[in-house]
Amino acid sequence: MPKTKFETLPGVPYPLGATCDGAGVNFSIFSEHATGAMLCLFGGGAVAGNAEIARIPLVERTEHIWHAYVRGARAGQRYGYRVSGPYDPPAGHRFNSAKLLLDPYARALDRTPRWHDSMVGYRSTAVDAAPPLDLRNSAPAMPKCVVVDSAYDWDGDRRPAIPWEDLVIYEAHVKGMTALHPEVPRRIRGKFAALASPAVIRHLTSLGVNAVELMPVHQTAPEHRLFKTGLTNYWGYNSIGYFAPDIRFAAGAAAGSCVTEFKAMVKALHRAGIEVILDVVYNHSGEGDERGPTICFRGIDNATYYRLRSDGSGRCEDYTGTGNSLDLTHSRVLQMVMDSLRYWILEMHVDGFRFDLATTLARGARGEFAASPFFAAIAQDPVVSAARLIAEPWDVGDGGYRVAGFPVNWKEWNAKYRDSVRDFWRGAGYSMGEFASRVTGSSDLYRAGGRAPLASINFVTAHDGFTLADLVSYDDKHNEANGEDNRDGDSQNRSWNCGVEGPSEDPAIRALREQQKRNFLATLLLSQGVPMMLAGDELGRTQRGNNNAYCQDNPISWIDWDSADATLIDFTRRLIQLRREHPIFRRRGWFTGAPAKGGRPKDLEWFRPDGAEMTSGDWGVGYAKTLGAFMNGKAVTERDRAGARIADDSFFVMFNSYREPMEFKLPPKKWGREWTLILDTADATAPQRLRSYSFEERVHLSGHAMAVLRRVA
Repeated sequence: MPKTKFETLPGVPYPLGATCDGAGVNFSIFSEHATGAMLCLFGGGAVAGNAEIARIPLVERTEHIWHAYVRGARAGQRYGYRVSGPYDPPAGHRFNSAKLLLDPYARALDRTPRWHDSMVGYRSTAVDAAPPLDLRNSAPAMPKCVVVDSAYDWDGDRRPAIPWEDLVIYEAHVKGMTALHPEVPRRIRGKFAALASPAVIRHLTSLGVNAVELMPVHQTAPEHRLFKTGLTNYWGYNSIGYFAPDIRFAAGAAAGSCVTEFKAMVKALHRAGIEVILDVVYNHSGEGDERGPTICFRGIDNATYYRLRSDGSGRCEDYTGTGNSLDLTHSRVLQMVMDSLRYWILEMHVDGFRFDLATTLARGARGEFAASPFFAAIAQDPVVSAARLIAEPWDVGDGGYRVAGFPVNWKEWNAKYRDSVRDFWRGAGYSMGEFASRVTGSSDLYRAGGRAPLASINFVTAHDGFTLADLVSYDDKHNEANGEDNRDGDSQNRSWNCGVEGPSEDPAIRALREQQKRNFLATLLLSQGVPMMLAGDELGRTQRGNNNAYCQDNPISWIDWDSADATLIDFTRRLIQLRREHPIFRRRGWFTGAPAKGGRPKDLEWFRPDGAEMTSGDWGVGYAKTLGAFMNGKAVTERDRAGARIADDSFFVMFNSYREPMEFKLPPKKWGREWTLILDTADATAPQRLRSYSFEERVHLSGHAMAVLRRVA
């Protein structure tokens, strides 16, 4: 029972959440269908069962927003809500005032949510009826929200504002990146502070990376199934708080310290010239389907926050494969998402977002793509529209694969690039024309919609799937550690083990695998579009064949820095430097292939190994696995930021995915009299003496190799 009295005033409905002003805190929460709302305040100590010191009825209601001002409450105050309303599952109403609920706008939690049976709202998991309410008080098991003081000294922080064409994205997990780093102090390993450590920043800057894309850092909640097996949702694609940094990544014990630690990380990365992009999960929440726990949205207003089936069952519509889908067609849910995005930009200084399963966000009331107000809300918002917007352009619903279907100001993860490049280098059935399109920006996907090559976020590996080392070491997934009898994860990986499944001591197989890694990295970093690397690929990181390590918070997922491949790191560094020094590899506009004036070479031309230009018939030859591309640095029509026309060297790039070596005849004098070999993936080291070639001379191209020549005359 309440033991402490607080003076309460009506307060105001906006801003939503808990806002402190030094004298007290304004609490505000939206629920359209509730009949009552209770603010619950708790004493100190982030431990289960800490004392509930006050219950304050929210008697003021404005536009479905319940609010009160509590004089004397301060930053650090722990709180939650109990919400009353109709219990009518077929209509989608699942109110249960016995359950303590998280504030959707909470800036921090005092601990990570952990499963407890008292969090379930019903005494039965039946989904097609109205099971009796479970009236156990869930407060002892629930984490508490924390009132946070937003004041922070940013010390003149400035966003790097790197042009898209110069961006090199590095997808990383906060813990996985740093948990085993020997130069990071043990007390902060796996935390936000570790990403801001000199050792980690030194690695990123020396590599040439200028943007980190962090896997979800919003507060997450683990699933019951994983809890029962002793595993956890390590990746974090199970958000339950869209304004709260995940307390898993806080080094300090003080309430709300995760907020200041996140800000300090962003500030440190910005000072190093590195942008911060967040992978955000607004398509579903961590409450799962109607059998899941009642910890936030379900208890506040289930019928508003979640999409419900049209069959009158009250069950969740699921476009995400997680049990529920948030309903962004409702103005208040859309408002929450937009408020969250602005918060992370304005208060936390992040530079942009990668939207998980972004197709779900764009579905209309009947599930049709692009009918949601989400795109329009972002387009008219002066803050959010100016941030980096990257879509994962698919979900699991009907018609969910929407690569090239997003608005012109969005970029997209291009899975067609990944698949085409993988197929080419493993020598599988593929289209030579498609491969050529992918490495030149995917004009077949983006050009007709008025978009540029930079619309394509190119990647070969990402968190979901094999690492680069595993891509060349395994034909099949090996996910037994996940406890699902190896049924989970994609079975179609377009991988090639180079002859032996898993680790091998055969020198020839090991050498081929290393060469294949270099082929993938060179293709990625010299393709048109924006390259995205997976953290640890440049180090040779393996997950032992696990292609779905979402629940592996252990060395399977963590980077083993002690085993880092220094040769591969150096090769990757040289590739990024080559890309940075030559704008021909990062054009803003499309290659035209149009004839140049005065008989000069086109901006892009394709060649067969015999030195002849590719014809329309050559593109359809299914057995062809060797291709050359002339890239004319003198035909770039773009201008730099100062208005000067961009001029670059010209290059000849050769690809050979045959097992056997090929002799590639260089083009006639028109395309260049003299060439210098600057990169050969058959050799991991930088050439000590640059080898020169004359026009029409034959170049030895090893099997499974790629070479780059620069024109010198």
